[in-house]
Amino acid sequence: DKAPKTGTWRYMHPEIDKDKCIGCQSCVPFCPEAAISMVKHGADPKDKADVDYEWCKGCGVCAEVCPVKAIIMKKK
Repeated sequence: DKAPKTGTWRYMHPEIDKDKCIGCQSCVPFCPEAAISMVKHGADPKDKADVDYEWCKGCGVCAEVCPVKAIIMKKK
């Protein structure tokens, strides 16, 4: 609760293609800031990855571990 938010200084940020995301949750345990959670997206019954940009530090680990390359890193 008292940890400083890390998102203000990041250079890159992950963008998740919700249509490509298969809801496998591979990215969740690898996020060092626990900035990724699984949420409902549209009418799809599977939860999809979602990033809390206030905590994301833009390290890119999530993009590296995504098996379907649904996460790409973009400049802020």
